[in-house]
Amino acid sequence: MAHAQHKYADFEGLRERAVALRRAGLSRRQIRDRLHIDNNDILNRLLDGAPAPDWTKRPNAKDDLRDRARELRLQGWTYDQIQVELGCSKSSISLWVRDLPRPERKRSGEEAAAIARRGWEAKLRVRDEERQRAKETARRAVGNLTDRELFLVGVGLYWAEGAKDKPYARRESVAFVNSDPSMVKIFLAWLDLLGVDHGRRRFAVMIHESADVTGAERFWADLVGAGRSSFTKTTLKKHNPRTPRKNTGDAYRGCLVIKVLKGAELYRRIEGAWYGIVEAATSAEQ
Repeated sequence: MAHAQHKYADFEGLRERAVALRRAGLSRRQIRDRLHIDNNDILNRLLDGAPAPDWTKRPNAKDDLRDRARELRLQGWTYDQIQVELGCSKSSISLWVRDLPRPERKRSGEEAAAIARRGWEAKLRVRDEERQRAKETARRAVGNLTDRELFLVGVGLYWAEGAKDKPYARRESVAFVNSDPSMVKIFLAWLDLLGVDHGRRRFAVMIHESADVTGAERFWADLVGAGRSSFTKTTLKKHNPRTPRKNTGDAYRGCLVIKVLKGAELYRRIEGAWYGIVEAATSAEQ
């Protein structure tokens, strides 16, 4: 102990040398090694008020984040806690707060679990933001649809979700079923494009009997803008409690069936157009 006191006896002189080295651009570790200082508290006192050289800081770091990181570190926060709070990397935090004293407080198991949970939630938020950005970029890339593009989309949509004529069951009729309101809107826009009169359109709701049937009927009627006279009797599916279902809750509204009266000619046009798309697509590959 006597040796340590003698070593730092000329504190002011030692401080002048430490500050001069700091201004010359040396890091804390370089100053510590140059002056043979083995006590971080002493080093902190020697360098108090002397700014760190720029090369020890993260290039182009945002001042507000750096200042906030230093503030949290002085409050006793760990690197993990600061990382979760600010969304910065540990390497950046290390450069920003390396001259500050290390917090003495130890993290409890409950705190560790809370930090891990917050970290996972932060990652989920970042992933969700990335997903939303990708979707928004794709949405903007579509732009306006030409009549031809809408026609082709409608043909593909019908062939995927609509009723089709079979060799063993001849029925050239137009019937489209879907639970997605956006799909229904596209199909109705497609019928408008083809000039299918609203008087030829009939609707019906298909839904489980345990759901809000009246609410679903009202929802679909509002969506398609049709009165009750355009709707036929709702089809109720019997509830089986042994069958686990995920399509429940307030968002579940069953499916909407859209039929076009006297639709044989329209069906033939749809089927012919679909195979025209197939032929064009496959010939382009050859």
